[in-house]
Amino acid sequence: MLDVSLIRSELLAWYDRHARSLAWRAPPGVEARTDPYRVWLSEVMLQQTTTPHATPYFQSFTARWPTVSDLAGAEDGEVMAAWAGLGYYARARNLLACARAVAGEHGGVFPDTEAGLLALPGVGAYTAAAVAAIAFDRPANVVDGNVERVMARLFAVETPVPAARPALRRLAGLFVTDERPGDWAQALMDLGATVCRPKSPLCGQCPAADQCLGLASGAPERFPVKLKKAERPHRRGVAFVMIDGEGRVALERRPDKGLLGGMLGLPTSDWGAAPDPTPPVAADWREAGAVEHVFTHFSLTLTVRVAHVRPAGDYQWLGLDAARAALPTVFAKALDRAGEPALI
Repeated sequence: MLDVSLIRSELLAWYDRHARSLAWRAPPGVEARTDPYRVWLSEVMLQQTTTPHATPYFQSFTARWPTVSDLAGAEDGEVMAAWAGLGYYARARNLLACARAVAGEHGGVFPDTEAGLLALPGVGAYTAAAVAAIAFDRPANVVDGNVERVMARLFAVETPVPAARPALRRLAGLFVTDERPGDWAQALMDLGATVCRPKSPLCGQCPAADQCLGLASGAPERFPVKLKKAERPHRRGVAFVMIDGEGRVALERRPDKGLLGGMLGLPTSDWGAAPDPTPPVAADWREAGAVEHVFTHFSLTLTVRVAHVRPAGDYQWLGLDAARAALPTVFAKALDRAGEPALI
């Protein structure tokens, strides 16, 4: 059995020297905790998103809406537009629902326990544990992908994920104590992000290397063991870029539920429907090529068709730059593929 106490003390000492400087984080050992709003916002943004990609969004959100009550009072469309490019857009809808619950039901103050946080709309077990530990210094078992990887390697867990996840969570729980729980959670995250990396782990820099069973096996990168992924299905569709005489682009609000729900988008066919769908208006349509995009559960080829039209229908007409800024990535790609309106 590994010496859990020794690993914990060595990793906290490593964290004191090597903690990442992040926009939402207090330095290690600081008694004044980080604003729960900033911790919560960062954790929501970091789900399925890298730290470098999420950071400018975090800075923009906190400059525009510095408190949870400010965010709660924002228009849905404003928040969805500000979220464009971060992906996984259900997170933005959950973000608003949670902010409004905190503002309306808790006086703008986040609950300070894991159970209280878990009762908020859109807050799952991981986010509740992370905010409880990091913002309120509560002992909580904060387990993300980085932590799963560290545990799988430390204990050389042979069970493949996802079946191994309950065991990995139990192993991570062995390290949770009343001593610096917020710093401990962030130390594990940092170790996984910077040293115990998915590929080419830097075992020579790891404070737990002398106890790591994965390293002792000679192939630490083999852990966590993964089953072969099923091939991602492929879909096709058509995006219609309509441009008026002033160079404005027609956008439409997508339904609240479903993929990219609540976001502005280009008019589009169903993805996977007939190969030659009916365009939204009669016009002289020109094909401008296609773009590729990968979602979590499928990949997409989106053919782009362009036409000059007179403003009509229930669309929002925005200038090219404003439209690009408001669109999720897949539609921004399609708009770029269409080219500058003056050149069409």
